[in-house]
Amino acid sequence: MTTSHHDELIPTVTNMMSSGNDSNVTLWVKSELFSYGALPIAPHPRLTFNNIKKIVIYAKNKGESCFPKLSYSVWRHIACNKLLLTEDLAWMYFHTCHLFSEDLSPVERMEWDQEMSNCSTKQERDQLKSRVKVNTLKFVLYLYVQQIHKVSLKASLVAGDEWPTTRSSSPDLDGTGRSTPRGNKTLDDHSHLVYIQSNMHEILELLVDPESYNRNNPSESLVSIQALSAISFLIAGSIDKCKSLLPIQDIAVLQTVQHRTGYSKLTKSFTLRPLQLWIKDCLVQNMFGISACIASGRRLSWAGAGEEKDVKSETKKRGKIATNAHVVPKEHIKGNKIIIMSQVSKQTIGRSSNTLENSSVKIHRCHYSYLYLLSPLRSVTIEKCRSTTIVLGPVETTIYLSHCEKVTLIAPCRNIMISGSTLCNLYTLTPNRPVILGGNDTLLLAPYHTFYPSIEDHMNKVGIGNSKNLWDQPLCVGPDHKDEGPVWELLPVSEFFTFNIPFEVEGTTTSIPGGLPNKYQKAVTQRQKQIDSWQKTVKDAGLNKQQRKEFQELVESRFHVWLAETNYKRELDSLVVPPPSTTT
Repeated sequence: MTTSHHDELIPTVTNMMSSGNDSNVTLWVKSELFSYGALPIAPHPRLTFNNIKKIVIYAKNKGESCFPKLSYSVWRHIACNKLLLTEDLAWMYFHTCHLFSEDLSPVERMEWDQEMSNCSTKQERDQLKSRVKVNTLKFVLYLYVQQIHKVSLKASLVAGDEWPTTRSSSPDLDGTGRSTPRGNKTLDDHSHLVYIQSNMHEILELLVDPESYNRNNPSESLVSIQALSAISFLIAGSIDKCKSLLPIQDIAVLQTVQHRTGYSKLTKSFTLRPLQLWIKDCLVQNMFGISACIASGRRLSWAGAGEEKDVKSETKKRGKIATNAHVVPKEHIKGNKIIIMSQVSKQTIGRSSNTLENSSVKIHRCHYSYLYLLSPLRSVTIEKCRSTTIVLGPVETTIYLSHCEKVTLIAPCRNIMISGSTLCNLYTLTPNRPVILGGNDTLLLAPYHTFYPSIEDHMNKVGIGNSKNLWDQPLCVGPDHKDEGPVWELLPVSEFFTFNIPFEVEGTTTSIPGGLPNKYQKAVTQRQKQIDSWQKTVKDAGLNKQQRKEFQELVESRFHVWLAETNYKRELDSLVVPPPSTTT
């Protein structure tokens, strides 16, 4: 996997920037790393602040091989021999950080996946992994972010909980203003903000050059411009009310704010204490987060159909679908453009649109519905959904399935995490191992088994190929996994059927990307032979016209009974809808 160029270290202060003043500066915590990079479980007990800080010292002492870029081989040594992490967990942390911190092109990611799939031995795979590097300071910040899910008795008592818990209420997607730091921390903008504000001193200490660390007075230590640029991994900023976004290091050296950030032109660095105070003073809730989208997002009229025509239909609440696409700067769409789908019930929604493309989608409390989001997506969270089928276009980063029941998910994606979910079927095409966290039960894993005509074009856009699919090699993380009682199993071949997407979409793909694993393909082929044999038997039966009519009526009658008994009738009835829109 090739890596991107080093971050630009010279401030690019434009005329527009220099005209800004301190009162116009707004900083906020990016949600993407917390939502999809921080594992929603208690972190490994050795991933403490002191140990993470030692990684910086170790990397600096090692020289150019570890700083400013850290190789996976060095991290694996630290993780496995010093921190006692498993090699699988060490690689998962590393490649996840790489995904969100290194700006690789889709072609580069697909080429690396192809190289990995060509490796036939562990030694070859390890050699390939050893070529991967991440920004050292961004990586230590990534490791530090894992602490947001640390269970703290003290914090729980302050918050009023009877006992510390990592499972709690979801963020306020209903718009009632009840979101609190005790909510789902992967989605709760307020929790992200509180965490960064409460730990800003330690975050900045991680960025301090060990040689310039002031042991007698740590607050007087110096943070270089290069080091501060790493914090742009966590924090975004603007000086023009979010019409454009700027890296935090560019804002911090503006003439109008230097007196507050403690910047010295002589040393080209910042004094830690004033820098910390300035960041905390300028931090506000995420301008492009869920809360902001709920408060000021634009309602989307994605016409669902198939709402059951019953007595209660007139009083039934419609699902809420909203986006912030109209306020996100075009050059900063990734990770910032959000679409929220909440409380969609007993509907079929099919969509492929510019608004949907490259968005981060939050699907919340959707029940008994069929959702087809057939565009290339940035990331997807599916939370507290029940008895719903969700078909997604390729997802560039991560799908996070949380606290769901009887959900069928069909998607190509780079990463997938599952937490607290029961009786869910996952049909995936993914180059990385599915991560199964705590609280799950009865998960069925199966290969990706569908297509739509433009899917391969969409996969190319987000950098997901079909050369490598690890759908059947999950990585179980957390204390509640036991070899003798796994929470997952592979879908039995006898229960496997391909899936047809019931919409017309333009494109050239005519088959499942990458095909099916042999045993599943054989089952499909055998089943087709049985259908052909049955049709031949009927044809050779020599029925007269009246007999054919009676036979047809009998088959249709039995078919409708089967549809009603399996609940497929409602699914078919709900398909009396327009094809997916291609406009908004």
